[in-house]
Amino acid sequence: MEIVILRDTREVGRMAASVFARLVRSRPDAVLGLATGSSPQPVYEELARLVREEGLDFSRATGFALDEYVGLPPGHPESYREVIRRDFADPVGLDPARMHSPDGGAADLPAACAAYEDEIRAAGGIDLQILGIGTDGHIGFNEPGSSLASRTRIKTLTEQTRRDNARFFGSPAEVPHHVVTQGVGTIMEARHVVLVATGATKAEAVHGLVEGPVSAMCVASVLQFHPHATVITDNAAASSLKLADYYRHVYDNKPDWQEL
Repeated sequence: MEIVILRDTREVGRMAASVFARLVRSRPDAVLGLATGSSPQPVYEELARLVREEGLDFSRATGFALDEYVGLPPGHPESYREVIRRDFADPVGLDPARMHSPDGGAADLPAACAAYEDEIRAAGGIDLQILGIGTDGHIGFNEPGSSLASRTRIKTLTEQTRRDNARFFGSPAEVPHHVVTQGVGTIMEARHVVLVATGATKAEAVHGLVEGPVSAMCVASVLQFHPHATVITDNAAASSLKLADYYRHVYDNKPDWQEL
């Protein structure tokens, strides 16, 4: 696991976007795993700028959304299918036929979850997965206590997560109780995982992810076992890391040939 600590949210967005850009330039048909929420927003904004100003081309890339609420009507502005379309796919010109999302409105949700796993496998697996982290250490919607070997499935949100997400809906009462999410085992099969975290509210979760024991109580800590995981934070999110100075030293002295 590589830890990169930067000054602010804007630098975090630029750094994470550079990883996506390098991959898509070298492999135009890359398969991308896409998260929603506030953490990836600066990344997507920077990628849209690179498309507009530098000709970055996503037309042959494929995208898989990380999760979806259960029960929101089609076209609901806070469904993650709509959020990904609005915040990423449309601004970068991703072909709508190449953008896949879990089906939170399926009549048979377990079958839809299995079908989503099949779609990811049929695409050759995910080359690069971007993640945020919840204040309780969840990734995707794999809440504390989730199986670290889990696959795409239905999960019940904690009340903390519903409160955290109420800012998108207006009130906690409007946030659905259930979601479909890629499982921890699914996420761990991505060839490269980039997790971004900004702000002091994420500091304890980042500490658990990087320096805590691997535990289902901080699901993100399983990334300690990933062969190619990159954690990019701002100073505030890194403020609880005991070895923060060492991580800065490692990054500042990386060989020129060693990429993220």
